[in-house]
Amino acid sequence: MDLWKAAVAELLGTFALCFIGAGAVCTNQWTGGELGLLGIAIAHGTVLAVMVSALGHVSGGHFNPAVTIGVAAARKIEGERACLYVIAQLAGAAIAGFFLGVIFPEHVWQPVHLGTPSLGVGINAVQGTLVEIVLTFFLVLAVFGTAIDPKGTWNAIGGFGIGTVLIFDILVGGPLTGAAMNPARAFGPALVAGVWDHHLIYWIGPVLGGTMAGLLYTLMFLKKR
Repeated sequence: MDLWKAAVAELLGTFALCFIGAGAVCTNQWTGGELGLLGIAIAHGTVLAVMVSALGHVSGGHFNPAVTIGVAAARKIEGERACLYVIAQLAGAAIAGFFLGVIFPEHVWQPVHLGTPSLGVGINAVQGTLVEIVLTFFLVLAVFGTAIDPKGTWNAIGGFGIGTVLIFDILVGGPLTGAAMNPARAFGPALVAGVWDHHLIYWIGPVLGGTMAGLLYTLMFLKKR
């Protein structure tokens, strides 16, 4: 029962992240750019901070297959739980994409593909993958430092610390790749919008970055104590 409660928490948290994050992109398009990059970054960061704070004690607050895979690579979560988390995350993202497609008029979301992340002008697939690796590395490093490490600061600033990473990552990486850092964040709107351009980048980059961060933190900081 606890495992299924955790899976529901992951679905809800990922739904919120994708609905608010991709929704901010659509709202920015609808309002002619009134939100801007900073507004979109804040929307992503604050919703993640709140969801991690609200549901982190139930599931760990991953809301991201790259986080779950990074935690699994570090052997901080069992395989069955990790698989269920990823399924729940993708389901939450798909539901969010469906809701956004119903709420926003098609002429509004079509130009931004319902908030699906995409490569910026002049950014090739290799560059885009590297950007996603680096950005997700920072995110998962924050997860390990605040939520996984027993000497971290989960109770005090765990959600704030993790959410803040999204803000500064999007401020830098948003124009380059959309700064997804999350395969589910890319999957949900892409599924509904039917836009799969460079979609593998948003799996390969985040998964590699998350795995690297998880292994590095575990080997360098956790196992030395």
